[in-house]
Order: sequence, then structure tokens, then C-alpha cells
Amino acid sequence: MSRIVTQNRRTAETEIALTLDLDGTGRAEIATGIGFFDHMLTALARHALFDLRLQARGDLHVDFHHTVEDVGIVLGSALAEAMGDKRGLTRFGQALVPMDEALVEAALDCSGRAHLAFAVTFPRGKVGEMDSELFEEFFRALAGNARITLHLTARAGHNTHHLAEACFKATARALRMALTRDPRLGEAVPSTKESL
Repeated sequence: MSRIVTQNRRTAETEIALTLDLDGTGRAEIATGIGFFDHMLTALARHALFDLRLQARGDLHVDFHHTVEDVGIVLGSALAEAMGDKRGLTRFGQALVPMDEALVEAALDCSGRAHLAFAVTFPRGKVGEMDSELFEEFFRALAGNARITLHLTARAGHNTHHLAEACFKATARALRMALTRDPRLGEAVPSTKESL
């Protein structure tokens, strides 16, 4: 079964076109107009082994908030669609990722229940031109629209760039684990409720 999804979203604030292949090789073509965010989304695709093509135009003259949040909305929605009824999925994933002095843990459940627990504090207010508070907004939009439970916890770190990058890479590795098909499950839904 193909797990390739294309989504488009247009509002008065942003216009986003996205194609996601859960069974890719980590190729990314990202253009949001926010350099550091592009770097993080490229790392997400690479380490999750998704193929991700994403074009976003937003009201960057206002600030980056709308673009970052709306990319999270569209990517999360695409993940939910690509997962389908979740038959055969491993469902849970976790990763503990170092980035120099930073160490971030991601744990997630493709449960159908949207929740973000975000225990990461960034020492600086910006990375490049991007406000560091927007990382939490991205992950909140992603988790909410993918309908996953996601816990992100910083265990160490004092460099904002490293902490942010570890968040994206840990989430990527946890998604890669959770969205892998378990051949022992066959077409079973990974839940005692038989529905997720």
C-alpha cells in the first residue's frame, strides 16, 4: 500500500504545498523562506527516512509564527493521512539523540490522541532569524494534526542550535521507528481496542 500523500493549504496568512512519502530515502526539497527552519525540516526528513517536498509562502514580513505553525499543521495532517488506519504499524517510537553537548529524548505514540509534552528550554531567543519559541509551536501543531502523543525532553544542553537540532532529529528517529511496519502484526491494528 502506498503511503504517499499530497496536501495543499491556503489561508490569508500562508500558502503551503507538501508531498510526503513515508517509505522514502530521506530526500528533502524544502523552501519556507526561513533558513534555519528549512535546515531543521531537512534533518527531520533525512533521519525519519521520509521523502518530503515542501513549499511554503507566508507573511514573513509580520513574523515567522504563521508559517512555522501552518507547516506543522500540514505536515501533521499529511502524517495522519499517510498512516491510514495504522494496520501493521509498530505504533510506538523513541530516540535519545545527542548533538554535541545537547541531549534530547523523543517518545511518541501514534495513538490517535493528540498531545505534546515539551520540556525543552532554549537559552537564546533566536537561532539565526528564527524565534526559538516557535519550535514548540511547530511540534504542537505537528502532534495535534498527526494525532500523536509526543514527549520531547532535553536531558542536557546549553546551545540553542544544538538543542533545536536534537529535537528534530530525535522526533525523526522516533517517527521512523513508530511508522515502520511490523511483519509479525500483518494487517492487525496495534491496539487491544482494534482501532486507533
